[in-house]
Amino acid sequence: MATVLITGANRGLGLEFCRQYAEQDWHVIACSRNPDDAFDLNNLATHHNVQIEALDVAEFEQIDALSKKLADLPIDVLINNAGIYTDNSTNGFGHLDYQAWTKSLVVNTEAPLKMAEAFLPQIKRGNKKLIVNISSLMGSIADNDSGGSIFYRSSKAALNAAMKSLAIALKDQSVGVLIFHPGWVKTDMGGPNGLINADQSITGMRALIENFSLDQSGSFVKYDGTPMPW
Repeated sequence: MATVLITGANRGLGLEFCRQYAEQDWHVIACSRNPDDAFDLNNLATHHNVQIEALDVAEFEQIDALSKKLADLPIDVLINNAGIYTDNSTNGFGHLDYQAWTKSLVVNTEAPLKMAEAFLPQIKRGNKKLIVNISSLMGSIADNDSGGSIFYRSSKAALNAAMKSLAIALKDQSVGVLIFHPGWVKTDMGGPNGLINADQSITGMRALIENFSLDQSGSFVKYDGTPMPW
């Protein structure tokens, strides 16, 4: 049985990843900061092979502890989905909230790298050997023609740069890295004006994950496979 580990699994894209993989009979390890409050995730776990684990990705000792707990489990796909958006109308340039910016960088950039470090032994024992990262078009410097969202943009651009380097570093170990723009999705973070729903986004990304080959490692692509500008 293939195994996927998903962070930020309690809602939105993370929950839809869990649902689709669970319905395909994967062993799903679903990570959430507050599992007791994750009603939809717990309901999914009552009907499918979903193992729920408490994990706040901003607390790196929790990542190490979970890796130790799952030390003997091969992981085919790690999906770094957890993310935050801390920009608002009161903390833009001129009155930047550096604490909020740091939190964005920890969760959106550092935590995915920490997850990759901590779970690399399990990933190397899996069959797929793939680290997936949910980034954003807003992480593209080339696409930024509207400005704003300094915290989120910089954290996702940094994620892209770091994961590109990781792809190069891990290629000789046959471990792949993918960076996704999931599209503008109707979720709590994406808002009600999104152009697609979570089912469309995750279906597209799962197809790319399924057909991944190592020569694609380090790619930054849209959910439908369209290459994204850096």
